[in-house]
Amino acid sequence: MIQTATAADEVEGTIITSSARQPAADHRTAAALGWQQRPDIITAQRRSVRLLIIGQVLGSFGMGAAPSVGVLLAEQVTNSETMAGLARTSMTLGAALAGIPLALLAARGGRRVSLSVGWFVAAFGAAVLIGAAITTNAALMITGMLLFGCGTAVGLQSRFAATDLVLPALRGRTLSFVVWSGTLGTVLGPNLGPPGEWVSRLLGLPPLAGAFVISIVVMTIAGLVIALLLRPDPLLTAARYEAQTDSRGRRPSIREVFTTLWSIRPARFALLVVIGAHLSMVSLMTMTPVQLSHHGSGLTIVGITISIHVLGMFALSPVVGYASDRIGATRVIMIGQLIFLGSTVTAIISAGSAGWTMISLFLLGLGWSCGTVPGSILLTESVPAAIRPSSQGMVDTAMNGFAALAALISGPIFAGVGFGGLSLMAVVVSVPLLAYAIRMDRQVIVPITPAVEPD
Repeated sequence: MIQTATAADEVEGTIITSSARQPAADHRTAAALGWQQRPDIITAQRRSVRLLIIGQVLGSFGMGAAPSVGVLLAEQVTNSETMAGLARTSMTLGAALAGIPLALLAARGGRRVSLSVGWFVAAFGAAVLIGAAITTNAALMITGMLLFGCGTAVGLQSRFAATDLVLPALRGRTLSFVVWSGTLGTVLGPNLGPPGEWVSRLLGLPPLAGAFVISIVVMTIAGLVIALLLRPDPLLTAARYEAQTDSRGRRPSIREVFTTLWSIRPARFALLVVIGAHLSMVSLMTMTPVQLSHHGSGLTIVGITISIHVLGMFALSPVVGYASDRIGATRVIMIGQLIFLGSTVTAIISAGSAGWTMISLFLLGLGWSCGTVPGSILLTESVPAAIRPSSQGMVDTAMNGFAALAALISGPIFAGVGFGGLSLMAVVVSVPLLAYAIRMDRQVIVPITPAVEPD
């Protein structure tokens, strides 16, 4: 399949690089990647994807309590709308702190160990948040959200785990399908408020604590599914066929990983795109529950709005992944930046309207998908196997670190200039990335000088 595509491209008189269809390096190394077509590898890949989907659905459902109930818990504990963003900040910072350790754990012990440990840590964080709801203790709330954020890091790294054994030509569709599988959990998760209140009454807990009881249960199950059933481990299996150490037989250090990643232009671009998508998304989504609450919307409307947002993030991700494989990651990224600008326009004109806010949040989620999915694909295919797991964790850490900063300042910005003014942060990010993507895309297609046939 890969050789046929290459021949067709040469007939057209062009070489098409990774952001347009398939990286030239992948064509040159097609023979070396034949192991991915072995029957046992195909069976292991299918099993891994199924289990990753189960873990993603359960885990994302548990994590869904944070954007709605978690933000309201932070406002209740701190008694300040300015500090309401502290919940999202803490959770995003927790995801950033967990990104590299989980990636290093995966490199040493495999995806099974790193992903299951991450879900267990997140479940423990939910238990700490129950304590914060009972005591209204801000320190417990921050600690709980930091630990809870580990679940975000696991969800992000699950998308990379899906590509460990797959052919390069199918990376976009496979990665995006695992992202999509979290749709059910992430759409239902923000609506844990009402059933959580019922659980709270049943257990004699504060109203906002019950949602996190549900989170503990489902994330623990997700961790057990991965820990017990993800065999053979996809990353360790891939390591038997790929060079995942350097020429001296050791794994590169974090500094070496970053230096190599930054020196590869497509990988550097992918890093900036993923950071920008997450920063734009988190900054506006963080204060959405507070915005709606101030304009008379109840917990149910808040949950529905966040659900629509995460629907935009995940529901169309298979389409985004397929488009990335077909028309190129860079062009999908350009579409994503335009969608972010559309989200900004609708946020400005929303004026507290729940309907317009829902439209804005849907576009915000779709823009995130059109940045994160192709950006992740571009990163995975651009870096050498020796630094792939570490670079994936590094990118996730960077995106969550910048997003934590965005969540931290979103409260004061919202208090100062309102929801519409806060949405302009996406413009600051999207316009430069759009220009960068256009420049990258113009350099994708390189004409081949036809050979001169002898007379």
